[in-house]
Amino acid sequence: MFDRLKIFLTAALTGFVFCADAAHADVRLKDIVNVEGVRGNDLVGYGLIVGLDGTGDGVRNSPYTEEALSSLLERLGVNVQGEDFRPRNVAAVVVTATLPPFSRAGSQIDVTVSAIGDASNLLGGTLIMTPLHAADGEVYAVAQGPVLASGFSAEGDGASVTFGAPTSGSIPQGARIEREIDFDFSSMQSLRLALRSPDFTTATRIESVINGAFGQNIATVLDPGTVEVAMAGAPLKPVHLLGRIENLRITPEQKARIVIDQKSGTVVLGADVRISRFAVTQGNLTITVRETPVVSQPNPFSRNGETIVLPDTSITVNQQTERRIGIVEENVALSDLIEGLNALGVGPRELIDILKSVKAAGALHAELVLM
Repeated sequence: MFDRLKIFLTAALTGFVFCADAAHADVRLKDIVNVEGVRGNDLVGYGLIVGLDGTGDGVRNSPYTEEALSSLLERLGVNVQGEDFRPRNVAAVVVTATLPPFSRAGSQIDVTVSAIGDASNLLGGTLIMTPLHAADGEVYAVAQGPVLASGFSAEGDGASVTFGAPTSGSIPQGARIEREIDFDFSSMQSLRLALRSPDFTTATRIESVINGAFGQNIATVLDPGTVEVAMAGAPLKPVHLLGRIENLRITPEQKARIVIDQKSGTVVLGADVRISRFAVTQGNLTITVRETPVVSQPNPFSRNGETIVLPDTSITVNQQTERRIGIVEENVALSDLIEGLNALGVGPRELIDILKSVKAAGALHAELVLM
């Protein structure tokens, strides 16, 4: 017990190795499927942020900011044609948001603003009324309000520092919905459940659970990613029916998969990962090359002397003879595989290389996903 605890603590201190056992967990249908037609819609708009403390767009580098500001002032009754004004407290931004399904006119949604010019900071600015368009070109919301910047920047004569992204920010509840997207459940003859991770076994289980819950065959598997539910013979109204269905629980089936993030050294292994018998040894040769330049100067008052830099190279070879070859038995459990590799002194970074080699050798029976 204490040896196993020590092994896993060692793995936690040297990197991240997660062993997922999600294949044996009951989950709600709403967490693994989407209802066809029930989705959000992306909105986008072009706007201006004013009130910045000299961190806005340079008008010479961003002429579109000046044009947009001139048009805005003219609509407000201010004539600026022929005037030479170059404000540094205005920035042009792209405003993005998502219109949730079943949103009603008058409700509010969050928006994100991102600078498109050479503005250096959006902190303290206010977004001026900006229409947000969908893919059909219609205006569905209007955004306006003070911006919350997600970072900051500071600079002096000899150095500068930037934290986060001060050129982007958000406005909570910053857009008001002006147009609704109609969706009538009562007119639907059937609805389709789209699996987020298509799988034949999971789709079949969903069909069985739904039919068993209502006592009749109203669910049909169309393909590994779609289950159709008939409304004609259903005992409830469509809205009530969907409310019952989305809270039913099943055990989803998942592919044996290993996900590797090479940049961070993170390894996530599924519980169904299996391997064939193989032997493994990890490279045990380390070569360290160290350069220590030496400066040679001439004697004092020397007329023909010259200062030169002489190289001084030191090479160290470490063979790490304590490393041994390990044999991994066939169809071992995932926990045994991790324990065995850690017993050989294999860390997460080395584990990534070993898994790649085992997969290439055909002994790893799982999908290897590299990020």
